[in-house]
Amino acid sequence: MIFKKDFKIAVIGLGYVGLPLAIELSSKFQVTGFDINSERVKEIKEGIDITEELDSDKILRATKFSATDEILNIANLDIYIITVPTPITNKNEPDLNNLVSAAKIVGKAMNKGSIVVIESTVYPGITENFIEPILADYSGLIARKDFNMGYSPERVNPGDKIHSVDKIVKVVAGDTKETTKVLASIYKTIIKAGVYEATSIKVAEASKAIENAQRDINIAFINEVAMICKKLNINSKDVLNAAKTKWNFLDFSPGLVGGHCIGVDPYYLAKAALDVGHQPEMILAGRKINDGMSNFIFQQIKVNIKKDTRILFLGLTFKENVKDLRNSKSADLIQLIKDDGYKVEVYDPQAEHKIAKKEYNIEIKKPNGKYGCIVLAVPHKEFLDMTKEDALSFLEKESLVVDIKGVWKDIELPVSIKRWNL
Repeated sequence: MIFKKDFKIAVIGLGYVGLPLAIELSSKFQVTGFDINSERVKEIKEGIDITEELDSDKILRATKFSATDEILNIANLDIYIITVPTPITNKNEPDLNNLVSAAKIVGKAMNKGSIVVIESTVYPGITENFIEPILADYSGLIARKDFNMGYSPERVNPGDKIHSVDKIVKVVAGDTKETTKVLASIYKTIIKAGVYEATSIKVAEASKAIENAQRDINIAFINEVAMICKKLNINSKDVLNAAKTKWNFLDFSPGLVGGHCIGVDPYYLAKAALDVGHQPEMILAGRKINDGMSNFIFQQIKVNIKKDTRILFLGLTFKENVKDLRNSKSADLIQLIKDDGYKVEVYDPQAEHKIAKKEYNIEIKKPNGKYGCIVLAVPHKEFLDMTKEDALSFLEKESLVVDIKGVWKDIELPVSIKRWNL
């Protein structure tokens, strides 16, 4: 296949990755966005993006974009880009069920000459050895003769309005040099930051897996530093502020590490390592530290409060200023507190109440009355804007403020109120 300006493209999965990509591509091509969630499709047609990655005007102005939940509407197109979530199981193993379902849908819809691109996180070998046979089976076509495969890892940072899809370098790879060139030409039309052509699909898959594993390991180191500082009775923020005055010190902060990328991707890389007989010690050590932070923080809380203490928990989403609740480590911490018999109320101005109830059985409601302990877990802008008077209005005379990331350090509190942060 050669590059054509009139390519018709389908984007499968209209979440944090798929919708912004589809809208961007529709500035140059005819794009059909597909999602199995009919309610999501209905909202997008009305210009509503519940992830808040795109505003209504941008969606409604995209005249060459349409959204659908009907397979017939994505039949016989040129390019299929799969952007569905690839989470982990409760045993911390890669869960490819969404990707398999998407591949079956595309297999039924694609035709001779189509190129299928995976953007979802996988580990090396999945695109060609696992997804390609599914596509061949459901389409009745022969790989590399009747259709081709590509991989281009998504690099979306939810809630980041600066590093939008067009401003992030795009890694692309195809199963042939010609496929790579075609995909590079497509992405170059919208990616201002440029396109990097990887030498193979496996290389591109591996590059994605190590990006977030690297961040995970660095954060794990800083989390361990924070634990050591507690034992030494010194403030970790003071230590880090001093250390980062050196030009080559990497600036990371301690905290809860959840979400759909940093808390997940390392397990995909670990799976690839184990499959070829390598024990990924550093990767899994980083995961062990970061997955254990909820319990570490809980242990610090319980030694500083009484059993009948009324606790207000601020923040449930996996990071600040986003609605995304996937793999929330705040939810893990809340569950630990509840399981030990404490009374907890949760407030998050960003989180979707229905999803919080469905996924974690957590009811979100506004603070009411006084609390003996406030846990600021996710520093949404609404919490950063709180004044000393706002904070004190929720606190009993003798209470505990657990400011996990230390973002309230400039709010001066009475001596009767204890303060704890990582």
